[in-house]
Amino acid sequence: MTTRRVVLVDTYALSRRLATAFIERGIEPIRVQSTVEAPTLYAGKPDPNPYLADFVHTGNVIETAALLEPFEPLAVLAGGELGVELADALSEQLSRSHPVPTNGTALSRARRDKYAMIEQVKAAGLRGAEQILVQDEEQLRAWHEQLGGRAILKPLRSAANDGVFWCDTPDESVRAYRTLAGRENIFSEPGDGVVAQEYLVGAEYLLNTVSRDGHHHVCDIWKTHRISANGKRDLAVACQLLPRRGEVQESVVDYGLQVLDALGIAHGPAHVEIKLTPQGPCVIEVGARISGLDLPGYTQDATGESQISWTVDAFTDPGRFLARHQEDYRMRHSVAWAGLVSPVKGRLRGYRGLDEVRALESFRELHVMVQPGGPISPTIDDSTYPLAVSLAHEVDEVLLRDLGTLRWLDGHGFYDVSDAATAEASS
Repeated sequence: MTTRRVVLVDTYALSRRLATAFIERGIEPIRVQSTVEAPTLYAGKPDPNPYLADFVHTGNVIETAALLEPFEPLAVLAGGELGVELADALSEQLSRSHPVPTNGTALSRARRDKYAMIEQVKAAGLRGAEQILVQDEEQLRAWHEQLGGRAILKPLRSAANDGVFWCDTPDESVRAYRTLAGRENIFSEPGDGVVAQEYLVGAEYLLNTVSRDGHHHVCDIWKTHRISANGKRDLAVACQLLPRRGEVQESVVDYGLQVLDALGIAHGPAHVEIKLTPQGPCVIEVGARISGLDLPGYTQDATGESQISWTVDAFTDPGRFLARHQEDYRMRHSVAWAGLVSPVKGRLRGYRGLDEVRALESFRELHVMVQPGGPISPTIDDSTYPLAVSLAHEVDEVLLRDLGTLRWLDGHGFYDVSDAATAEASS
């Protein structure tokens, strides 16, 4: 039997489940790193899986593809957001010599650049936020004055809510732009541009999918829970897996799958963030890769399958994928993820309420990101949670009660910190 291989671009410790799933299916993974140096976010956090080969891309797609051609990979996938564009380029190049599914490069920019993304969605006739690509302070000020409401400013190509600012006035928008202009984003990419968008009012949902030949499967749908804290509005503190069917889910899925088509995502996984506003669904942003926060792991626990297992199927057994892609996932129990929100800065001596957290009826697992003895800072985005908790229970209301209890336990008294400086908070 011929050994089959798959190329994974920019897999690190956080995305290790992807390589593991292919290995368990008998597929040998090959790793490509899109940058000569690993971004600071991933430094010292390699993917621990064994790879048949590990290449570093130095800028020439044709040369990197030539290194991969002898392996005849069945697919090229992004391990994370950073690898999306190179995965597109390599799959397109390799498809010229043997069959490799590819989303192509024509819309690659729109699958990373948040301004181009929304413009592409609107060009397809779908609703998208009012926005501008910020060129200078005067242009931004004039746009915000005309907008007349709250604006969101964020980097063009980052992720994990890095550098997102909520701005109520033109002056606040200008100050945010001064902070963002020219800074490195979370992936250590210098000179990332800035987009300003209208603030969308409504509940936020996460739609995770896998596609093959333009046919989309809905793997999981999550509702997010948010608070205002540490000067950040709409800070995500939890997300809960929803049943596949329901009025809200139908609206989110119908719109979200059209967004995938608009962005040319015909193959592989995608993560779509959607606000359900009074005027209907509206996309926030899309990732042409596996969802973060280990949501696939929680979905696997709740349904027996996940975005990762469906991704492996899409590329190793497309016939099976296409025969099943319209099946609904079925929940064996409710699951949720929750992040705790540090309001303090200093050196962490310890957590005061862990026994109460572990005593929650739906408690499943505790994930410690900030260890006692290390520095802790106020939580402002997805990369600054000190702790995360996974919950699961057969009764939905028990899980919701425990999510509320977590918020009651969390706060200043939860953290034993030396030299603490309380963060400025707004509600």
